[in-house]
Amino acid sequence: MSQYVDNHPLGKDFPEMRDAIHQMKTNNSHFSKLFDEYEAIDREVVRAEQGVDHVSDLMLEEMKMKRVHLKDELYGMLVAHQQQQ
Repeated sequence: MSQYVDNHPLGKDFPEMRDAIHQMKTNNSHFSKLFDEYEAIDREVVRAEQGVDHVSDLMLEEMKMKRVHLKDELYGMLVAHQQQQ
Protein backbone atom coordinates (compact mmCIF):
# COMPACT_ATOMS: atom_id res chain seq x y z
CA MET A 1 0.00 0.00 0.00
CA SER A 2 1.46 3.34 -1.00
CA GLN A 3 1.36 6.36 1.22
CA TYR A 4 1.00 9.99 0.20
CA VAL A 5 4.37 11.67 -0.07
CA ASP A 6 4.61 15.37 -0.84
CA ASN A 7 6.94 16.61 -3.53
CA HIS A 8 9.10 19.71 -3.15
CA PRO A 9 8.55 22.12 -6.04
CA LEU A 10 10.70 25.23 -5.74
CA GLY A 11 7.69 27.54 -6.03
CA LYS A 12 6.10 25.86 -3.03
CA ASP A 13 9.30 25.75 -0.97
CA PHE A 14 10.21 29.37 -1.83
CA PRO A 15 6.88 31.14 -2.51
CA GLU A 16 8.51 34.56 -2.12
CA MET A 17 10.71 33.70 -5.12
CA ARG A 18 8.03 32.59 -7.58
CA ASP A 19 8.56 35.61 -9.85
CA ALA A 20 12.34 35.15 -9.76
CA ILE A 21 11.95 31.44 -10.56
CA HIS A 22 9.82 32.28 -13.59
CA GLN A 23 12.26 34.95 -14.78
CA MET A 24 15.26 32.69 -14.35
CA LYS A 25 13.57 29.73 -16.10
CA THR A 26 12.75 32.03 -19.01
CA ASN A 27 16.03 33.95 -19.27
CA ASN A 28 18.80 31.67 -17.95
CA SER A 29 19.38 28.40 -19.80
CA HIS A 30 21.68 27.01 -17.09
CA PHE A 31 19.08 27.69 -14.39
CA SER A 32 16.38 26.19 -16.61
CA LYS A 33 18.42 23.00 -17.12
CA LEU A 34 19.11 22.65 -13.39
CA PHE A 35 15.46 23.39 -12.61
CA ASP A 36 14.34 20.61 -14.96
CA GLU A 37 16.86 18.21 -13.36
CA TYR A 38 15.58 19.18 -9.91
CA GLU A 39 11.95 18.61 -10.88
CA ALA A 40 12.79 15.22 -12.43
CA ILE A 41 14.76 13.96 -9.41
CA ASP A 42 12.03 15.24 -7.09
CA ARG A 43 9.44 13.18 -8.99
CA GLU A 44 11.72 10.13 -8.82
CA VAL A 45 12.16 10.50 -5.06
CA VAL A 46 8.41 10.83 -4.53
CA ARG A 47 7.68 7.76 -6.67
CA ALA A 48 10.27 5.75 -4.74
CA GLU A 49 8.95 6.92 -1.37
CA GLN A 50 5.40 6.03 -2.41
CA GLY A 51 6.52 2.55 -3.44
CA VAL A 52 5.63 3.10 -7.11
CA ASP A 53 9.27 2.62 -8.15
CA HIS A 54 11.43 0.21 -6.22
CA VAL A 55 14.95 1.38 -5.44
CA SER A 56 17.44 0.42 -2.75
CA ASP A 57 17.71 2.53 0.37
CA LEU A 58 21.17 3.60 -0.76
CA MET A 59 19.87 4.70 -4.17
CA LEU A 60 17.03 6.63 -2.52
CA GLU A 61 19.46 8.44 -0.23
CA GLU A 62 21.70 9.28 -3.20
CA MET A 63 18.69 10.66 -5.08
CA LYS A 64 17.71 12.77 -2.06
CA MET A 65 21.26 14.14 -1.77
CA LYS A 66 21.27 15.06 -5.46
CA ARG A 67 17.94 16.83 -4.96
CA VAL A 68 19.34 18.78 -1.99
CA HIS A 69 22.45 19.83 -3.93
CA LEU A 70 20.38 20.96 -6.91
CA LYS A 71 18.01 22.90 -4.65
CA ASP A 72 20.96 24.60 -2.93
CA GLU A 73 22.47 25.59 -6.29
CA LEU A 74 19.15 26.87 -7.62
CA TYR A 75 18.48 28.81 -4.42
CA GLY A 76 21.90 30.44 -4.64
CA MET A 77 21.22 31.47 -8.22
CA LEU A 78 17.83 32.90 -7.21
CA VAL A 79 19.32 34.91 -4.34
CA ALA A 80 22.01 36.30 -6.64
CA HIS A 81 19.35 37.21 -9.21
CA GLN A 82 17.23 39.00 -6.62
CA GLN A 83 20.23 40.94 -5.34
CA GLN A 84 20.91 42.18 -8.87
CA GLN A 85 17.38 43.51 -9.27
